Amino acid sequence: MTWSIVARDAATGAYGVAVSTCAFAVGSRVPFGGGRIGAIATQAFVNPLYGVDGLRLLQEGRSAVEIIATLTAADEGRAHRQLHVIDRDGRIAAYTGSSCIDWCGAVDGPQVSVAGNMLAGPAVIEETLKAYIAGSALDFDERLLVALEAGEAAGGDKRGRQSAAIRIWANDPMPSFDIRVDDHADPLAELRRLWRTAHQRYVPFQAASPSRARPAGVTDRAELDRLCSEYAAAWNARHPQ
Repeated sequence: MTWSIVARDAATGAYGVAVSTCAFAVGSRVPFGGGRIGAIATQAFVNPLYGVDGLRLLQEGRSAVEIIATLTAADEGRAHRQLHVIDRDGRIAAYTGSSCIDWCGAVDGPQVSVAGNMLAGPAVIEETLKAYIAGSALDFDERLLVALEAGEAAGGDKRGRQSAAIRIWANDPMPSFDIRVDDHADPLAELRRLWRTAHQRYVPFQAASPSRARPAGVTDRAELDRLCSEYAAAWNARHPQ
């Protein structure tokens, strides 16, 4: 009852999942991922263990095809599931169970997969993929957002709309970018508003937080304020309203 895009950004190596649906809080159960290992979207009758166990398999270096085969083989409810994965090498695999509701299916391109079920038609995922590929000059987060907006314009979830989310993992297990709309009449419009708001302080603050590369992060408050202010000014100049 959802459509989503999983992708690896060739410019930065980051992994991302963007998703929209006519159900509450889609960002809490569909997207999973980790820096340098890959990303997963589990949907239709969501099995969150696909995300939990899939991340372990990604960490082990298993391929996207192997991961889907392993997860679905162990699940008696697999006919009702939809799942797609991108692994650490950018390889794609997708699975749509035989009991998923039309329209349902998946398409993919270089280091990107789009899958959905209970959609208005195949144009939803086709236009999502087309917009993502055409947006190669955009920042990764905006590229994912633009892709979802194109899918919505093509009909989106045939029942309506309620929630949406974008999660991105750069180099660490925790997301470097994580915004979501849990309940809104126009979730993608609200997601776009949050996307702009996030770049005013949240994004540079996240970048200055502790990471594997810089375990202590930035702890000088004046320096942190300076970094956030400079980032927001530069970002706003590149992204005028």
